[in-house]
Amino acid sequence: MEGQSVLIEDLSSLTVADSPAATDPPQATPPHRSHDPENNLKRSDPFQFGSRFLGQEDNVFEFNAWDHVETDDTYKEYAELQYAKQREAPVSDFDKNRFNSDPAKWWNNFYKNNTANFFKDRKWLQQEFPVLSKITQSDAGPITLLEVGAGAGNTAFPILAHNRNPFLKIHACDFSKKAVEVIRENEAYDTKNIQADVWDAAGETLPPGLEEGSVDLVLMIFIFSALSPSQWKQAVQNIHRVLKPGGEVLFRDYGRGDLAQVRFKKGRYLEENFYIRGDGTRVYFFDKDELVRIWSGNDSSDLPSGEESSSGFDVVDLGIDRRLLVNRAKQLKINGRSFLVLNVDTGRLCQERRIVVFGKLLPMQSTFRIPGAAAMVCPDKHSSDIAFKLRDSSS
Repeated sequence: MEGQSVLIEDLSSLTVADSPAATDPPQATPPHRSHDPENNLKRSDPFQFGSRFLGQEDNVFEFNAWDHVETDDTYKEYAELQYAKQREAPVSDFDKNRFNSDPAKWWNNFYKNNTANFFKDRKWLQQEFPVLSKITQSDAGPITLLEVGAGAGNTAFPILAHNRNPFLKIHACDFSKKAVEVIRENEAYDTKNIQADVWDAAGETLPPGLEEGSVDLVLMIFIFSALSPSQWKQAVQNIHRVLKPGGEVLFRDYGRGDLAQVRFKKGRYLEENFYIRGDGTRVYFFDKDELVRIWSGNDSSDLPSGEESSSGFDVVDLGIDRRLLVNRAKQLKINGRSFLVLNVDTGRLCQERRIVVFGKLLPMQSTFRIPGAAAMVCPDKHSSDIAFKLRDSSS
């Protein structure tokens, strides 16, 4: 799906923000307006989600990305029409059983067909999750990091490349045996700092070599969407068990209305917001309220009457990022992407499970109110990133 583009004939549907007034004397070019690779940050602050506003006088093709770009309901109406068509032509019962019965098979095939060089290293990690920069400092002390859904190592190895902490240990786990083999074959693989193992996040055991309450940080980047809805509860419980008091979860995944979801054709719809890709792997598209229910343990459909979840989180903060991406070379605007970002803190001793925008630790709060903004998608390539801060409801 990625790499495809859709030509938008005009920009009339965009609502643009007024540009800030010019100031005297002239200031140095701020990072969000700079073309210099050394001075061109995507976001000025993780919770503000960027400061590159598309003003009336701006050339939309000057930069690859713009922040806070709104649109009308045209695309959302189009998306709903596409969803209706998808529901009318779902995956056959035979294929549904074929893809759901052994998902590891399809992920093994995926990594056999795509070597480590196929994937781009996630060099944005420390910018979007500043806590990763802190734990890799030389004086950070002993840190155990669990990456769930480690894939080919494109998250773990960039972290190690910046690591100055001799006591950092990464446990890189994946459902796919082939993915783990790819990690172990990497020339940067050293068991002193990284251990790769096969692990089913929705199984009944903890990752190899880890005990309850032994992990400081859990990374979950584009992995939760590969689970079926029936697996979410067990996966959250496993993460809850393995984290230390005060441990954090850094989470990023696909949001409802992503162009990839809208583009799915007939024979790909498994169930609502859950699809099968052409390579046989599964993908789910979340919305913010759904993630709140999943991580708070308040999804009543998963619990017997009157029973409360023992591994729930209370949401404290929620943030949303909307970005418009363009293809400057072809003078095209590329239709919508939507991502959700989540960070939780167990806090069984400190009374908090904190969820942070791009890993940025937010101030403790005693109350929570979900902002009125919703995770939505523009009729242009767009990302909508959501981050939460959670409190441990079991304390």
